[in-house]
Amino acid sequence: MKFENILYENREGILYLTLNRPEMRNALTPAMWNDIRTAVQCAREDDEVKVVIVSGAGDKALASGADIKEIHDRAYLKMLQGTSSIALKDLEDLYKPVICAVNGYALGGGCELAMACDLRIATKRSKFGQPEVNLSIIPGAGGTQRLTRLVGIGRAKELIFTGRIINAEEAHSIGLVNQVTEDDHESLMAAAEKMAKKIMAKGPVAITMGKIAINMGSETDINTGLMIERLAQTVAFSTEDRKEGTAAFLEKRSPNFKGC
Repeated sequence: MKFENILYENREGILYLTLNRPEMRNALTPAMWNDIRTAVQCAREDDEVKVVIVSGAGDKALASGADIKEIHDRAYLKMLQGTSSIALKDLEDLYKPVICAVNGYALGGGCELAMACDLRIATKRSKFGQPEVNLSIIPGAGGTQRLTRLVGIGRAKELIFTGRIINAEEAHSIGLVNQVTEDDHESLMAAAEKMAKKIMAKGPVAITMGKIAINMGSETDINTGLMIERLAQTVAFSTEDRKEGTAAFLEKRSPNFKGC
């Protein structure tokens, strides 16, 4: 599939979704957000896609943030359209696991893109931040919400109020990043692919139900969350994969999951 601002390539069940403006450090524009949203819709409908890996072309950045000239000239009421927020909510709600591979900077919208993914893997030289206050604006693609949920309200306020940029080690220590690799692109993608393949070996319906239970349950009270979990578990128990998984365990063999 061809896009203007991203690359979309499915190889052996892994969809590689790559931001493709390396000459601009993959700066995010409304057109790129629209491409991301369309790619997510395609991934949702493509049964061949099992796991998504989001990354940025080049060695500088996942995404260095918004195109500053574009936002300088943007009419303020355009923000009500929520182009970036809607694209990232679609990504977050995709029922397939999404891994973000961060090579270099993930700032502003780039950091918000990473946070909308399920898992984040970064190189040692990667940098994260929400520096929007330097432009007298705030994170506008979910940063005020997802950063708080990932690292806690105190740390989120510090990072957003100061616009401070942090390294991968600190991002890992506060729970923003799941794993840190060596500084080269090959190590980063190898780690992301290893994670993807580990997930793909599990029951796909169970992965979907687990993601739904976590995402939906985290937005509500404990009793509602427990009911969501119970319903998701009921769906998982209804599948042939559940019978295959338990049989494989009892027979001491690898399971052959079919996603049904």
